[in-house]
Amino acid sequence: MSSSVHGSAIPTLDLNDGTSIPQVGLGTYAMKGDEGVDAIVAGIGNGYRLLDTAVNYENEREVGQAIANSPAGRDELFITSKIPGRHHGYEEAIGSTEESLARIGLERLDLHLIHWPNPSVGKYVDTWRGLIELRERGLVTSIGVSNFTEAMLEQLIAETGVTPAVNQVELHPYFPQTELIEFHKSIGVQTESWSPLYRDQGLFNEAPIAEAASAHGVEPAQVVLRWHLEVGSLPIPKSANPARQGLNADIFDFNLTPAEVDAITALERGRMKDRDPLTHEEM
Repeated sequence: MSSSVHGSAIPTLDLNDGTSIPQVGLGTYAMKGDEGVDAIVAGIGNGYRLLDTAVNYENEREVGQAIANSPAGRDELFITSKIPGRHHGYEEAIGSTEESLARIGLERLDLHLIHWPNPSVGKYVDTWRGLIELRERGLVTSIGVSNFTEAMLEQLIAETGVTPAVNQVELHPYFPQTELIEFHKSIGVQTESWSPLYRDQGLFNEAPIAEAASAHGVEPAQVVLRWHLEVGSLPIPKSANPARQGLNADIFDFNLTPAEVDAITALERGRMKDRDPLTHEEM
């Protein structure tokens, strides 16, 4: 950690390729323009080292500017981006990644993901081969996927022999993905969760979350993010508010009991919206 950057130190997890990743990341979706840059710089100041962007967030330039503006050195940061559906294919994936690097102003990405599998297009294995080539060229350090199912992961591994380091999926107490987490653990894939706090109102008022927050003297959001850690998921909460960013990162000095974890998991009711990777596609 740089001495010039304050904030709680976020521990790291080991990935299956020998690298390590911060245990909590900063989502940057919708952080655009000067305000977006300032929000991301604030996140780095609040201790975040993992910054999660994507071509389709249209803010890779802002992320790059925040990196340039922040007191943290490049090697302290862990930058993730994602290949959009319109760039599926072997050559397309390589070209898309080169464009992302140019927009962010970096020579390599720490983690690069296929954003959505888009099964009707049928090119996610070719896209994965492109990511493998990018890793061999040193343009990306770790490679992974987002919104992939067990069967899709098995297909990638069977056809290429390379297991993704990460699968980033919708995961929160209303959609805990227990079986997928266990499958990931069995094949050495790290689960990452987008929308870990659930974007709609109501989650924080649920009794198991409110009661745990009271018992531990923390905020409901901290309980939910701690729940992610306890079940084996790496959450990427998005907040542009520096105070909220700090709270979201400050989840390493308390533990939930197994009963609290189970009660929160039992809130399951399904996805936020109808974004089943078998049918939902994004270009």
